[in-house]
Amino acid sequence: MPRLIRLLLAFLTACLLPLMGLSTAALSAGPGAAPPDPGLAVYVPLESQPFHGQLLDLKQQWTDAPLNQVVGDSPRATLLNFYVVMAQVSRDITRIEARAAATPGLFWSRAVRNELELIDSYFTEAVKALDVSEIPQSIRADFADEYALKLKVILDYVFTHSRKPFEIPDAAGMKALNEGRLNPSGSWTIPGTSITLTDEGTEGVRDRGYRFSAFTVAQIPSLYEEIKHQRAPSAGESSLLTPEIYDAFSLRPGHILPPKWYLSIPAGFRRSVLEAHLWDQTLFQIVLGLLALTAFAGVQLRLVLALLASYRMTERAASRPLTPMAVWRVDNIAWHRVLLAGVALPITRLVELLLDHYVNVTGLPLQVLVYLLYTLYFCWAGLFSFFLMEALGRSLAEWITILRGRRNALQLSRISNLVMPICRVMGAIIGISLMYRLLILLGLPGSTVLAFSAVPGLAIGLGASKLLGNLFAGLSIQTDRPLRVGEFCRIGTNLGFVTKIGLRSLELQTHESRVTIPNSVVDEETIVNYSLRSDQAQEAVLHVFELHLPLPADLTPDQLDDLLHYGRSYLTGLPGLTAAQVFLDQDAGDGELLLRCCGEIQAPNWTDYLSLREAVLLRLRQITDQVIRSRMVIGVAYDTSQEQLQRIPDLIASLFDHEPLAAFRSCRLLAINDFSYDFTYDYRSAQPTYAAFKDEVARLNRALLALFAAEGIEIPYPTQAEIQIDA
Repeated sequence: MPRLIRLLLAFLTACLLPLMGLSTAALSAGPGAAPPDPGLAVYVPLESQPFHGQLLDLKQQWTDAPLNQVVGDSPRATLLNFYVVMAQVSRDITRIEARAAATPGLFWSRAVRNELELIDSYFTEAVKALDVSEIPQSIRADFADEYALKLKVILDYVFTHSRKPFEIPDAAGMKALNEGRLNPSGSWTIPGTSITLTDEGTEGVRDRGYRFSAFTVAQIPSLYEEIKHQRAPSAGESSLLTPEIYDAFSLRPGHILPPKWYLSIPAGFRRSVLEAHLWDQTLFQIVLGLLALTAFAGVQLRLVLALLASYRMTERAASRPLTPMAVWRVDNIAWHRVLLAGVALPITRLVELLLDHYVNVTGLPLQVLVYLLYTLYFCWAGLFSFFLMEALGRSLAEWITILRGRRNALQLSRISNLVMPICRVMGAIIGISLMYRLLILLGLPGSTVLAFSAVPGLAIGLGASKLLGNLFAGLSIQTDRPLRVGEFCRIGTNLGFVTKIGLRSLELQTHESRVTIPNSVVDEETIVNYSLRSDQAQEAVLHVFELHLPLPADLTPDQLDDLLHYGRSYLTGLPGLTAAQVFLDQDAGDGELLLRCCGEIQAPNWTDYLSLREAVLLRLRQITDQVIRSRMVIGVAYDTSQEQLQRIPDLIASLFDHEPLAAFRSCRLLAINDFSYDFTYDYRSAQPTYAAFKDEVARLNRALLALFAAEGIEIPYPTQAEIQIDA
């Protein structure tokens, strides 16, 4: 019956293991051997392998000269050097740990740290024997260490589970093998396994030598999973066997050597509680990792909230007048964002180092955490580069303004309008470059990254004509400067203030909306610039102000002269208006008489411009009405005596003795109507307001009526007689 059971197990092994790809039998079989019977297998011990003597020689050499090179010129040199060095690492770590209980303190002494540096140096040299070019760069260094330790366990299994001895070729042996091959190659595979060493060059390696191939490195996790429960004989049978080397690395904190305080914890408690397994991680690693991630998530949340709050601060600062203090606050907010993103970078890197080298998370959890932290790190790095360029742009614009001697809000706005788009584009380019770098570090092939690059390239290509046209037109506008930020212009049919000149478009603030015009359209339109330029620094731009006011056709020359007098007096003393001119003109089309007013105003926005225009227009209307009312026609009855007619001009002139702001000019009998003699008198009033002028007119009219009543002068009114004729 036992014989039957063994045969049945052998049959199941032969049927099922091929379905698993590279199996345990593939690792343990000798050259040309059939799968062994598990119950009858006879293995060649490591001491009986032909290369064992050379292993001992190499062990002594690495003890005497630990700074040798693992990668050799043959499979034998690389394989045996790697095997011996990894065994030496395990022995040295075990020796240091054995002394931990005998030395006081919770931290390793300087002598131990120096010794650990030496151990780490030849462990790093052993890792170089692996071709890790196919591992994503973000996890390459960490997983190379893990794979080297797992490969040592796999080689222990291979060397102690071989049915027959096997030779590892040296340089001469490789030459002899290639002479017998139809297709010579620089690769050699351990018989019965898929572990291959090759001398083909690897990415980033300048020196040539035999290394474990990238295909072998990719198989290490699956090979280790197959044999991790079927370990090699205990290390007591040979000082070169290290069956616990990977567990000693992965189940404890620290890199290679755990912290001394950790080894001070009772061994029973460590093994039963702290090193309890869950997802290939220990309870200690899980708890400490969760605490670190929780604290990290809280810090990240605070940074994000502070970053969002800075934009609300910018909105409040932008709503205030652009004073030097407001500019200083906006600059501080920009550098505050740089500081927030800059703080996030070392914190993210510190957490990654903590989880990787101190907590010592391994395997798939480490890969997930590294990918997540690298993504966060590069996102913050992209934001940092963008914020840094924006803050530099703001500070650079302010310094240029100071150096030019024109430190005012308008000049700062103009320089910022030129500098900031360039700085933001540079920041965006750096951020995009960092994102592409992230994709490569996460293991995305270069061809795929190129494909991602082709998408924006295609979009740019499809819209390149318009984009480049607007870009070159924007450069032309910035160079020729037919208009600048803050100037009052007419572009085509749009009239308004220029608020922004970008690389693609121009913004024009009209009285009703904000109009965005592509630069290419601006370059083709006729630009009428109403702003006046000066080489001297000034707080506001002067704009040409012009107003055309139609005049009533019945105004007399004297009234027109008064209108010009009053208009010039008003505009000359109007605050905000300089170089005022008032003159008469005639429309070339219909001959209509026009009052033209022009000057230079300081109006940086539509509110100021429309307020001034409204005030001027309203006041000119009042002046026109004042001119009309300053010429009065008064009729007297036909029965007025000749003496009274002679005295009327003097009587009317006497009325102005009581009006100090009114200057009597003349009174003449200019018309004889059907019912009266019509006297026309006019005067000029210096009343400050239109209401005061109307009150003055009312007083003069009342006084005139009282004076005529006292003198017996009658003001007639039209009468009409109706004659009826009887038939």
